[in-house]
Amino acid sequence: MNFDIIRLNNNIVSSIPIDIIYSFTKDQISGTDILQLDNIKIQGEIFKNSMGNIELDCNVEGVMVLPCAITLKPVEHLFSINIDDEIESLFGEMGEKQINFKNTIDIFPIIWENILMEVPTRVVSEDAKNIDMCGDGWSFTTNEEKTNPLSELMNYIDDSEVK
Repeated sequence: MNFDIIRLNNNIVSSIPIDIIYSFTKDQISGTDILQLDNIKIQGEIFKNSMGNIELDCNVEGVMVLPCAITLKPVEHLFSINIDDEIESLFGEMGEKQINFKNTIDIFPIIWENILMEVPTRVVSEDAKNIDMCGDGWSFTTNEEKTNPLSELMNYIDDSEVK
């Protein structure tokens, strides 16, 4: 996703339009929880702001496929991200230094970082919501359902003894 910004820097054009549909390869998404990330729509523009700094204003939307937290079956998760900031600031937040900032800009690291921030901690498929989560001598509890295991012992202590 390299863009030539020489014409923008020389004030020949006022903005560079972005209209990309991108599919990530298995190598690009390896090491993440994402199973599939295809046909991601990236639309917007690169322009100079009133201070003369290069700015990126774009919308990234698509569907990421993630494993269900209960069954590990693939679950589709819709996302939409709006990125609107100076390029130098965006790279600074990621701790990266843009090389050859005068001639070209590679916005792929910015897009990828923002997509990774949109990955939810867990997704549950519609099929898994109806699964019986208990068995012989065990049951699945959430943080809201947990009780203090010593709370039943408090019933045996006489209030007058506790002082």
